[in-house]
Amino acid sequence: MRRITSACLLQTMKFDAMNNDNSEQELEIFCNKLNKKGTKYTIESKEKQGDGSIVVKLKKQYNAYKTDGYLD
Repeated sequence: MRRITSACLLQTMKFDAMNNDNSEQELEIFCNKLNKKGTKYTIESKEKQGDGSIVVKLKKQYNAYKTDGYLD
């Protein structure tokens, strides 16, 4: 039998300015949603692009699995 003891997602996300919001606000909204859900995450890098968008590389908790060794 096998089972997952810990897990983490590595994601690259691009935040574009939508409507009247800017990309920083979009990123802040995303982080607030993760915080409300209790999802653990760390932002590895954040790069502002020439078109005003932001590219973020982050590690985040997968479902409700432990993140031992991933987000330390």
